Amino acid sequence: MSEVVTSIDIDAPVERVWDVVMDPERLGEWVTIHRELLGHDDGRMDQVLCLRGAKFKVHWQLTANDRPHRAQWNGKGPAHSKAETEYRLSDNGRGGTRFDYRNEFKAPFGPLGAVASRALVGGLPEKEARASLKKLKALLEG
Repeated sequence: MSEVVTSIDIDAPVERVWDVVMDPERLGEWVTIHRELLGHDDGRMDQVLCLRGAKFKVHWQLTANDRPHRAQWNGKGPAHSKAETEYRLSDNGRGGTRFDYRNEFKAPFGPLGAVASRALVGGLPEKEARASLKKLKALLEG
């Protein structure tokens, strides 16, 4: 299992940030590893992501939706891999939004899969999460 936790302040109201991050059609505007939206409806989404040049599909289910403050997506990927992504949005006290992001990835094949996953992707997920949040900030503040 690997976990990425990062945060960013965005000079935009919470509702506006929520509207962008919860719109599957806008993922390509800010998620750096997003490649394609295969479909979405009623809290479900199928997405193609890419890490280190390898594309893979993930089926997401929205499991928590406390608009506009918290959302949690649980994902199923190739070879029984699993992911959990959580967004927490709050007023940062300056009229903007504090966006706390967490992603937890569970590699397939138990401990052996976890070791292989760390060897292949290393610190890339954290780097990509930070780059995505910076891109989101630029999108909303630009």
